[in-house]
Amino acid sequence: MSVATTYLQTLEKSLYDLICETSTNLPKDVRRAIKRAKEAENAGTRAAMSLATITRNIVMAEDNVSPICQDTGLPTFKVKTPIGANQLEIKEAIRNAVKKATEDAKLRPNSVDSLTGKNSGDNLGEGVPVIKFEQWEKDYIEVKLILKGGGCENKNAQYSLPCELEGLGRAGRDLDGIRKCILHAVWKAQGQGCSAGFIGVGIGGDRSASYDLAKDQLFRHLEDTNPIPELAKLEEYIVEKANTLGVGTMGFGGETTLLGCKIGVMHRIPASFFVSVAYNCWAFRRMAVDIDANTGEIIKWHYQDGEKVTFRNEEEQQPTETKSESRVIELRAPITEEQIRQLKVGDVVKISGRMYTGRDAIHHHLMTHDSPVDLNGQIIYHCGPVMAKDENGNWTVKAAGPTTSIREEPYQGDIMKKFGIRAVIGKGGMGAKTLKALQEHGGVYLNAIGGAAQYYADCIKSVDGVDFLEFGIPEAMWHLTVEDFTAVVTMDSHGNSLHADIEKSSLEKLSQYAERVF
Repeated sequence: MSVATTYLQTLEKSLYDLICETSTNLPKDVRRAIKRAKEAENAGTRAAMSLATITRNIVMAEDNVSPICQDTGLPTFKVKTPIGANQLEIKEAIRNAVKKATEDAKLRPNSVDSLTGKNSGDNLGEGVPVIKFEQWEKDYIEVKLILKGGGCENKNAQYSLPCELEGLGRAGRDLDGIRKCILHAVWKAQGQGCSAGFIGVGIGGDRSASYDLAKDQLFRHLEDTNPIPELAKLEEYIVEKANTLGVGTMGFGGETTLLGCKIGVMHRIPASFFVSVAYNCWAFRRMAVDIDANTGEIIKWHYQDGEKVTFRNEEEQQPTETKSESRVIELRAPITEEQIRQLKVGDVVKISGRMYTGRDAIHHHLMTHDSPVDLNGQIIYHCGPVMAKDENGNWTVKAAGPTTSIREEPYQGDIMKKFGIRAVIGKGGMGAKTLKALQEHGGVYLNAIGGAAQYYADCIKSVDGVDFLEFGIPEAMWHLTVEDFTAVVTMDSHGNSLHADIEKSSLEKLSQYAERVF
C-alpha cells in the first residue's frame, strides 16, 4: 500500500472519529454549563424535570455511542490547512467519512433536494456537507465541526439597524441597539430552539458575512473572555438578563433561558448595519481536532480542558421528597375525547402502546390523501428518527427526539379533525389555529423534551411497521410501540396554552430592558 493511500485512509478515519465524537459526546465546557443550569433550577418544577431528562440523555448517548439528538442538521466543517495541503483530498475524505457515519447511524440522513424533496440517504448532495477552507501558516490541519439541527437553525435571527423591536422600542446603530437586538432574539426563540440555548452573535459585514461571523462564535470556548472589553461586558450582560425572562428550559418557564453568549465584530459599509444571532440548542454538538498534515492522525482534541461532568448517579443526590408542580396521568391509544377533555396544561403524561411519527411530508400528504392506517383516537409524534437495521433485517430506533412543531401549524388542526387524532407530540408548541382545533375537536398538544433522542429511543420498545418510506427515513410514518413515553401537556382542549402564557409574561419582563444601558 502506498504512503499516499495510507495517509488518506488514516485521514478519513480521523474525520470519522471527529464526526462520531461530535454526534454522541458533549464537550466538557458545554457539560459544565448544563450543570450550572441544573443547580440553579428549583426542584419539582417542569424545568427541573426537563433538565434531569437532558442530563440522563447525555449519559445514555455517551454510553450507547449514539446521537445525542436525532437532528444532524447540515454538518458544517471549517478547515484550516497549511500551505501545500491538498484541499481536494481533504474534501473527499470528509465526504467519505460523513457517508460512513450515516451508514453507521451516527448521523441521520438529512440531505434533501430542494426542488424534488428527495432525500439522498447518505448526507451528501449539492453543497452538503458544508465545507469551508482557510489557509494558515501552521504545519498541521485544524478541522472544526458543528452539527446544528433545524429546530435551532430556524431560530437564527438577523436585524438591520435601526429598527423597531417588540417590547424594546427603537434599536439604534450603536452598542445599545446591538444589546436590544440580542435580547430580542433570545426572547423570540422561546422554547422552539430547545432552550436553554447558546448564541453566537455577528456584528457588521454584509448579510452573509454577518451570519458566518455569528456561527464562528459558536466555536469559541464557553469560558473564554472576549478580547474587546465592551463586548466582554455585553456577553455577561446578555446571559444575566436573558435568564430573568422566565422562558426557561424547553419554554416551560424557569431560571435558565440562555447558557452562553459569544459576540464577534467586523467592519461594515456605512449604508448597512447588521446584527446576526446564531441560536444553538442545549445539545451543543461542536468539536474540533488538530490533524498531522503528513500522517492524517489526530494529534489534539479541542474543548478537553477542565472538569468533565458525567451526570452519573445524580438522581441519588436529589432530595427524596420534592413536591411536583404537575400531576402524572397514564394514557394508551386509542384515546377517547373524554380522556382528552380531562387533561389540563401542566399535566405530565406517560404514554404506553401505539404511536405514529409524522413530520412535514406526512402532514402535507394527509391534507389531500387518505391515511394508510386508522388514526382515530391515535397519537402523532413529530419526530424524524435515526433508524438502522439489525442482523435480521428489522428496523431499530437509534435516536428519536421531537422536532419543532410550529412547521405543521398550517396542517395540524385540519388533519386532527379529518382523521380523529387525539394527541400530538412535539416541541416548542403550536399556534392559534391548532389551539382552536384542539378546543373544538377535543385534542391535546404534548411537549416532549427537545434533543433527548436517547431518552425517547429507550421508551420505544418495537418498530411495528413503516409507511411512506419513499419520503426518506426522517419523513416516513413509523409505527411504534412505546412504554412510559413522558411529555408535558402544554396546549389543552380548554383553550389554554403554556407557550402563549410564557411568551406574554416573558415579553413583559423583556420590556424592563427598553431603557438605554450602554
